[in-house]
Amino acid sequence: MDGETTIAQGLHVTDDSGGYDAACKRVLSEKVILARIMKSCLEEYKDCDVNDIAEKYIEGQPQVSAVPVLPDEGGTIISGMDTEDKSVREGTVTYDIRFRGIVPGSEEGIALIVNVEAQNDFYPGYPLIKRGIYYCCRMISSQHGREFTGSHYEKIKKVYSIWICMNPPKVRENTITRYRLLEEHLVGDATEPVRNYDLLSIIMLCLGGSDGENYDGVLRMLDVLLSNETSEAEKRKILQDDYGIQMTQTMEREVSVMCNLGKGVEERGVAKGILVSIKNLMETMNLTIEQAMAALKVPENERQKYMDMLERQL
Repeated sequence: MDGETTIAQGLHVTDDSGGYDAACKRVLSEKVILARIMKSCLEEYKDCDVNDIAEKYIEGQPQVSAVPVLPDEGGTIISGMDTEDKSVREGTVTYDIRFRGIVPGSEEGIALIVNVEAQNDFYPGYPLIKRGIYYCCRMISSQHGREFTGSHYEKIKKVYSIWICMNPPKVRENTITRYRLLEEHLVGDATEPVRNYDLLSIIMLCLGGSDGENYDGVLRMLDVLLSNETSEAEKRKILQDDYGIQMTQTMEREVSVMCNLGKGVEERGVAKGILVSIKNLMETMNLTIEQAMAALKVPENERQKYMDMLERQL
């Protein structure tokens, strides 16, 4: 395995939330990771070996996109598939990851189009599932002029949109849920070949903690891979021993970088929350910054930091 894989490269990013998000996308675009997601979530690959999926059924070589995923690196996300979908009337959609998957056993090499999204916020102000449906619809409509022309709708390729939700509500932790089109007989029992209507599926893959049910398989693998709390050594051991994901020396070093990125993001989130609390106390209780920090029991050695942060915002 090449010492400088996209997993390793994806962790060469700045220590901020944008960099951490980019690192997540970069790591998820690695074939060995995509293969395990596909085997667990897509029915076309459930009986396949993960190595076969990675080597035979993912078209092209996954790399990081120059613009949509990691602006400071070159390359393309998946050979032959752009991550941008442009429409004059509807604007531009930029997918985290988008690639073609070949359906195993299909003589004519039937392809799927798969989109993978890494999502931190489960409640962004709208139902996340509706965004997934919209992405699927865009991936279908954008095939006109690319995958088929004129009225050759028989050439439409099935699309998947997989959402990896890292901070879902408690009720959704450690769950994988699929939404798709199904045939329903209202009168009579006329049937249509499934391949003619089973054209879009949205998968909500919600991570959780080890203390919840169903913490196994791809849910555990992704939780370990993307967790801010799992140590570098523990990540390396679990990924290698339990999932056969071999970590080169370069990758081991970069896992350490990702762990540090996650800690930095978490620490800044805590600092931001404390700063907001200080400002609220100053405004509502008419306290000085020193009095507000004392009321919040901010450690003495950290108070200058918050004073500096507040001064930069004034």
